[in-house]
Amino acid sequence: MIKLVVLGDPVSHSRSPAIHRAGLRAAGIAGEYSARQVDGDGLRTAADEVRSGSLTGANITTPHKHLAAALADRRSELVERLGAANTWWREPDGTLVAENTDVAGVAYAFDRIGMSDSVVVLGAGGAAAAALVAVDAHPGSVDLAVSTRNERRARLLLEQLDLDAVFVPWEKPVSGAVLVNATLIGMAGENLPDGLLAAATGFIDMPYGDATTPAVLEAGRLGIPCSPGLDMLIGQAMAAFTIWTGVSADHDAMAAAARRP
Repeated sequence: MIKLVVLGDPVSHSRSPAIHRAGLRAAGIAGEYSARQVDGDGLRTAADEVRSGSLTGANITTPHKHLAAALADRRSELVERLGAANTWWREPDGTLVAENTDVAGVAYAFDRIGMSDSVVVLGAGGAAAAALVAVDAHPGSVDLAVSTRNERRARLLLEQLDLDAVFVPWEKPVSGAVLVNATLIGMAGENLPDGLLAAATGFIDMPYGDATTPAVLEAGRLGIPCSPGLDMLIGQAMAAFTIWTGVSADHDAMAAAARRP
């Protein structure tokens, strides 16, 4: 029986256990998936559990994705580029391998609403990095921009990722672009800066919780294509599931579990 876990702080809100349990049932695989709130020491303990085989694998969420990359014995090229990992798995010899499936999650979200020739990413953290790399990997030419309160941080991120993108001042709308919210704005019911969504042609929201974020509600009122945070979660979960089990994830089962109240 495989044993999986999501590690983070906080983690009680995570839909990952429900999503992966549904995936395991649909695939007829005996296994369990739990949530564990951990600090840095707890993450180190979990890393050793994966190495020993007492854990088959793990998802890692805020605020431990950078530490998850550092603790791994081997990192994928994507993790090396991003400096962050959200998935651990174990090779037969006990090697702890780190992967980042957030990029796959962002690609899944874009599949839901369609790519544009212009994309603005809000934020300069790990989620923003995943969004930028996902857009950069998309076939065709896309005008890419980053918008944060801290311009220096944004430019350092673009340098780290070796990406050609422009900086847009915080709160400045960009007409005709798909807007990607890679910040935590909305988790506690906050609104995005005025005018950003009204100028957008599409919207991807990464935060998710028990309630629909104000930005997703506003996008609905404006009638623009919208992908809520659960879409990214489903996309990255499907990629992780296949890594752990070697079988294709059942999209319908996992998506239904993610969206179930």
